[in-house]
Amino acid sequence: MSAPPPAGLGEVLRTHRVVVTVGSGGVGKTTTAAALAVQAAASGRRVLCLTIDPAKRLANSLGLDAMTTEEQVVDPALFAANGLECKGHLSAMMLDSKKTFDDLVRDTASSPDKAQRILDNRIYHYVSSGLAGVQEYMAMEKLYAVREDDRFDLIVLDTPPTSNALDFLDAPERMVEAIDSPAMRWFIEAMDSSGGRFSMGILGKGAGIVMKGLSKLTGAGFLEQVAEFVGGLNDLFGGFRSRAAAVSGVLRSPEVAFVVVTSPAPMAIREAFFFSDRLRELGMRRDGVVVNGVHYLLSEPSAKEETLRAAVAEALPEVDPDSAVDRMSRALEDERLRAVADRIESDRLRARVGKETTFVEVPAFEEDVHDLRALARVASHLVAAA
Repeated sequence: MSAPPPAGLGEVLRTHRVVVTVGSGGVGKTTTAAALAVQAAASGRRVLCLTIDPAKRLANSLGLDAMTTEEQVVDPALFAANGLECKGHLSAMMLDSKKTFDDLVRDTASSPDKAQRILDNRIYHYVSSGLAGVQEYMAMEKLYAVREDDRFDLIVLDTPPTSNALDFLDAPERMVEAIDSPAMRWFIEAMDSSGGRFSMGILGKGAGIVMKGLSKLTGAGFLEQVAEFVGGLNDLFGGFRSRAAAVSGVLRSPEVAFVVVTSPAPMAIREAFFFSDRLRELGMRRDGVVVNGVHYLLSEPSAKEETLRAAVAEALPEVDPDSAVDRMSRALEDERLRAVADRIESDRLRARVGKETTFVEVPAFEEDVHDLRALARVASHLVAAA
């Protein structure tokens, strides 16, 4: 006999220290993370919900004026006001990539003075704030840090809404590769070992010509800032490498669960295929799949058209019953066609991930999620039996 299907994501929440929601942008990933956090807190766990650039309405849903980079406690009275019981504790915060990077520099530099030189460097300010891939790595770094906080039983992490939803998976390895690149070694070689200043004299002839050309465009001071920054990274390299290895290890540990979030739109389903397969290839757990906004097939009306027209005429005497019934029939047909399309796409994904992965559908709601009650409604579908 085959094993019964998993009973929703409730078991995933109960048996893991970290739950990471992953997927492309615009599929309800952040709302799913918040709903899982609300459910876990309501059931008795001490939860931190760590989000990435959330919409203001999500903060309002949690009873907060805005998501901030400082930890905020969701008032238990808010649960009660929405008819919910909170047996645990819920905190929420937004990732601060720059502060996380700063903390990482302080932790891995060989001395406080060297750490401060890096933090004061102009190039570092650009890299830590705007370089592609930094946010993804810092999300994983923050996860590594907060999982050691014994105030929380569960951390729910919403991953960055990047164009490539896989960026965060190999962010630690890519960060190390960037630091250990030939370009970085170029600048390290150009540092004057005696005075710590930038020198083009010790570079090869071709490299020297390139650097001299750059110095005319940017100024020698800029190149010295770059060289100083690169030299600082060289000091950090050993610590970065070991920390990146530790972060990668955490992502592959049994305490971390990954939940792939998607919508029934064909493009989103294709991305979910790729993402789900990639998780397996990288040795990471694929514990759940959530399809948000699924339209279900409505039945055809059993009443005859004349009965419907009579009902419309009675309820809405100012409306032409023939026109109203015709428009409602077309709206129903459109909804049924959409439901059929959603069922095809959702079933394709269900077949792809297999029975060993918890598969959950959340229906399309008429209203946006705007309060704790609505998040709890989403959560009820996430933890219900498959």
